[in-house]
Amino acid sequence: MQKKIIVIGGGFGGLSAAVRLAAKGHDVTIFDKRDKLGGRAYQYELDGFKFDGGPTVITAPYIFDDIFEAAGKSRHDYFELKPLDPFYRIFNSDGEYFDYMRNEEDILKQIDRWSPADKKGYLKFTENTVDIFSLFHPYTDKPFLTFKKMLNIMPGVIRLGAYKGTYRHVRKYIKHKFLRKVFSFHPLLIGGNPFDTPSIYLLIMQFEKEWGVHYAVGGVGSIIEGFRKLMDDLGVKVRLNSEVERIVVDHQKVSAVQLKDGSIHEADIVISNGDVAFTYRNLIPESSRRKYSNRSIDRKSYSSSLFVIYFGTKKRYLDSKLSHHNIIFGKEYKKLMREIFKGSKLPDDLSLYLHMPTISDESIAPDGCELFYVLSLVPNLKANINWEEIAEEYKDKVLSYLEEHYLPDLKENIVTEHYIDPPHFQNTLNSHYGAAFSFTPSLLQSAFFRPHNRSEEFDNLYFVGAGTHPGAGVPAVLSSGKIAAELIDPTPQNGAG
Repeated sequence: MQKKIIVIGGGFGGLSAAVRLAAKGHDVTIFDKRDKLGGRAYQYELDGFKFDGGPTVITAPYIFDDIFEAAGKSRHDYFELKPLDPFYRIFNSDGEYFDYMRNEEDILKQIDRWSPADKKGYLKFTENTVDIFSLFHPYTDKPFLTFKKMLNIMPGVIRLGAYKGTYRHVRKYIKHKFLRKVFSFHPLLIGGNPFDTPSIYLLIMQFEKEWGVHYAVGGVGSIIEGFRKLMDDLGVKVRLNSEVERIVVDHQKVSAVQLKDGSIHEADIVISNGDVAFTYRNLIPESSRRKYSNRSIDRKSYSSSLFVIYFGTKKRYLDSKLSHHNIIFGKEYKKLMREIFKGSKLPDDLSLYLHMPTISDESIAPDGCELFYVLSLVPNLKANINWEEIAEEYKDKVLSYLEEHYLPDLKENIVTEHYIDPPHFQNTLNSHYGAAFSFTPSLLQSAFFRPHNRSEEFDNLYFVGAGTHPGAGVPAVLSSGKIAAELIDPTPQNGAG
């Protein structure tokens, strides 16, 4: 039976759920507060440059393929993915780098340059990550609604040491200090501290090895545009510049959403692709909630935030030592991680992710220009940092560092720039405390212990996105859309198009 379904937010999770449910014949409407779809993957177009706002690392293309095939379409007709190798170029504080490649032999050659004695340990480490992946991958696109399911996986978690902090786990196999950072940084991609995040999340590493790391030609915005065209084909209604102010609750069920303009839109099902903490805390009266009180929400552990600078230069930097994806470690890594995740002030040191997509795709910038985005991990808004006062100074600090170490004469060659900071994550992206990845990926905030894809408060309210199972990162967020869609309508997909 056809249901009227409202999706709040047009990020990857909401788009995934909307397509799957529309393909099954449901009446789906997406409401998004911004002028374009994408959520974290919003694309800024400035002076002829196309800057991807958030995720840039695309793995597991089969997940995209499955979504389009569910609608009887081919993903290849909507957008193009280009494999990258190396996946990442990882720099130490002296500017020396390790190329993180897909092929095992290539990785071993890289290790040989740094610490030949660690090759044997790396092979054992790889066996362990394959075992972790084999155990947990089947759960990444299935709901985790019962504690019994959690109990089922715990023997494997213990046997594989997957409960240990990632860095500590890697240290067991790798002796060289820089290589330990190289093989333990993946939690940073989902807002976790490598020294705390359980090594169960090393399955991300295996996702990359299994299916590669890809670039979306035209930027991640081309994926969002592909989804938009697909949803047009399926009859999904998209309402932009339409901010949801309230979810209407009626006797422990949700019945409608109310927009900022006061209009009420009824629904049989509501899916929130908004931040889970924000959704409960700001869209539903506390008196209607039993488990997720404001106090319980505020006491949860939240991920880091981000300071991101998007900039375009009138000069190409093809003679630099940079690659497409670059990770630049600072001098005091462990101290920096502690200050980002547990501190109350802005750290002095920097660890940066520098994206240089024009090295792979000149079409996203004017002729003869280079496009960059540099991301710095910073504390979320639980820390007492006045970003209104220091944002410009911090931006200058990051750009000065890049100019001194990687991009000569950078500042005089910048022709356009834009930045986002923790208040942007809170006020524009509706992330509680400005946490860029929602709840931290700790053992007690994963799987069953993470807010469920079907609300524990209301039977017809569902969640997709980084704050629910299976967590942050593009593959996980897309999978959350599949989980929610199959909970709502478990009938087999008919591939309707």
